[in-house]
Amino acid sequence: MPANPVDALDKSAYFVDNTSTKSVQISGSSEDGTDAANVMAGAAGILEVLRDRVAGEEFDHQVLLEATKGYAHPRDAITRLLRSGAVIRVAPGIYVFGPPYRRRPFSREILANLIAGPSYVSFEYALQYHGLIPERVEAVTSAIAGRARRFETPAGLFLYRPVPERAFAQGLERLEIPGGGYLIASQEKALADKIRGERGLGIRNIEQMIAHLVESLRIDEQALARLDAAEIDRIAAAYRSYQLRLLAGATRRIQQEASHE
Repeated sequence: MPANPVDALDKSAYFVDNTSTKSVQISGSSEDGTDAANVMAGAAGILEVLRDRVAGEEFDHQVLLEATKGYAHPRDAITRLLRSGAVIRVAPGIYVFGPPYRRRPFSREILANLIAGPSYVSFEYALQYHGLIPERVEAVTSAIAGRARRFETPAGLFLYRPVPERAFAQGLERLEIPGGGYLIASQEKALADKIRGERGLGIRNIEQMIAHLVESLRIDEQALARLDAAEIDRIAAAYRSYQLRLLAGATRRIQQEASHE
């Protein structure tokens, strides 16, 4: 993992060298004249360029514009791609390939990083990924260095909750998957984000914190015993949070009790 995973999140992760692909046909409503034929040919050509260049299934508007260079009617061709379903607009400036042209399912986690940012997957979605909570989480929840955001999209619901910039980069991991990668909170950071984001808990000591973790969040004590208390200390320092210092203390208490069993 790079020293700073935030720096590693760049668009180059989603590209491969050009390789030959089969020709692509774009269907559309019948139109008369040479311009209509040029638009149809341009749409097919743009899609072929995109599919050659994009290693994953997710790309942004800049990538789409670069694929239109040299075409006489790029906007009309892009409109035809969208109308035909060859390309699907997920959010403003963010796209995925339509089902007939996908090599694999698109990644909602990569989309979460792209739709709003800088951001990383965290809170309930990351807790589920790390196996800390039993519930299935449908919305992709992320931490963002900015204001809270909400996007209802064809790819699902994406929620963004603000975190202080001073704590943003602490406890992040970059996960590589076929076609790209994305930033996600470590299990310690995801839990810290969740605890800090819960207002009005009234937790004043380690015993109350353990009760909240086990009874309210339903996290198994064995899973809590595997957490890195020193890492939680570092996250707590970055957040300047008393609640997170209690979380580190609760983790150590659980680890001590487990070692005596």
